[in-house]
Amino acid sequence: MIIVPIKEGENIERALKKLKRKFEKTGVIRELRTRKQFTKPSVVARSRRLKAIYVQKLRQAEMDM
Repeated sequence: MIIVPIKEGENIERALKKLKRKFEKTGVIRELRTRKQFTKPSVVARSRRLKAIYVQKLRQAEMDM
């Protein structure tokens, strides 16, 4: 449960902004989206591998400069 302490006289919009920020940090929405549709473990592993290759190429290109 997410709790946002509000000070006396604090703006509601500011409190909502704090709530949204805390909610995003917990990763609830991201998890819901991944659970909405099943992806095979092999597909997940392949996407992770491709991302790692991409990141490695970016870092290698940065070091060559």
